[in-house]
Amino acid sequence: MTRGGREKMKDEPERKCIATGESQPKGGLIRFVIGPDAVVVPDILGRLPGRGIYVSADTEALNKAVKKNLFSRAARQPVTVPEDLTDLVEGLLARRLVDLVSMARKAGSAICGFEKVKDWLVKGEAVTLIQANDGSERGREKLRPPKGPESLISCLTAGELGLAFGRERAIHAALAAGGLNDRVVEEAARLGGLRGANSQQVGELIAGKDTKDA
Repeated sequence: MTRGGREKMKDEPERKCIATGESQPKGGLIRFVIGPDAVVVPDILGRLPGRGIYVSADTEALNKAVKKNLFSRAARQPVTVPEDLTDLVEGLLARRLVDLVSMARKAGSAICGFEKVKDWLVKGEAVTLIQANDGSERGREKLRPPKGPESLISCLTAGELGLAFGRERAIHAALAAGGLNDRVVEEAARLGGLRGANSQQVGELIAGKDTKDA
């Protein structure tokens, strides 16, 4: 398990975090590059040109990198770090996760709504359960992740999850198996690392036992 709460995959390229000094798979790190104006730029998709600087997807690590001027040390030159860098990264990761869930919805591999999600769980079609972290605890406890806590994503708000489904709010969603599921889980691990959501679990009630939502 990586620092960001993500499962380590075999043969996955590793990079060293400038804050912790630990090497881990690139998927559990945030990549940064130095722009032409010597400003630190988050590279969430890992596609921007330039030498990459990596920080664990963890609020403590990112704050340490900012506070101790570790970006300048890694870049071997004076750089400017945006004051709101942590918030900026969190917002970009949230947007990325919402976009991926939206793509899964359009591909027919993601649904939302308590009854629909419960039906997928009962039929074994859902491999990942997504629940808004600001939904009622009683309502969230009525659905159980299909493969235990590791198959639960709980780092999005109801408003953010709703964006993925073209509605104002959504509390419950589920993903079917497929490539998009793996990408959603990976991005959720990074966002969860910043929001401290990796250890959140739902209750012990089995899906289908209670049909009332809160």
